Amino acid sequence: MKKAILAKKLGMTQIFSEDGTVIPVTVLEAGPCLVVQKKTAEKDGYAALQVGFGDVKIKQTNKPLRGHFEARVGTSTAPKKILREFKLDNCDAFEVGAEIKADFFSTGDQVDISSVSKGKGFQGSIKRHGQTRGPISHGSKYHRGPGAMAAGTTPGKVRKGKKLPGHMGARNVTVQNLEVVRADGEKNLLLVKGAIPGVKGALVMVKSTVKQ
Repeated sequence: MKKAILAKKLGMTQIFSEDGTVIPVTVLEAGPCLVVQKKTAEKDGYAALQVGFGDVKIKQTNKPLRGHFEARVGTSTAPKKILREFKLDNCDAFEVGAEIKADFFSTGDQVDISSVSKGKGFQGSIKRHGQTRGPISHGSKYHRGPGAMAAGTTPGKVRKGKKLPGHMGARNVTVQNLEVVRADGEKNLLLVKGAIPGVKGALVMVKSTVKQ
């Protein structure tokens, strides 16, 4: 069954398994996510859930967003900061106003996690692409350069896609097949084995893995 939730990265720590093995884990504040709208195949052409995550003050929202929430979940519920859509297998099982919490996932689930990676700024080709430096000996005149630009008379230009210095990081990255070590529905916490991209406090999208 397809599962999905929005979360916030809190940081990394480690826990111990029953046999005493140390497991490095990333702690995620997963949900609660509010079901704001249900998309149906009859009306919208596909079935999906629009969910909101993260509280925001009403005065910090614009009129279209406030109207969207009031028309669907009423005025008793505060608007959410983030809105995303999830295509789940059992969209009909959720009603508008319901909450998706961390216990939607179970221990042992395999998940794919997407987030925006840390920005590294402008970096050279060695750090950005993992290229090897040139000779460091005296007189080489080449140490950390990107390599030859020439491509001969034909085509007589630098080919597209050449790995050169430039902006590194700050892009959406997905890490696949991570294991859910623990899911705490009361505290809305997910412990995922290993590291995930993004800074502390980054928005994270957790989905059931596409590779079993």
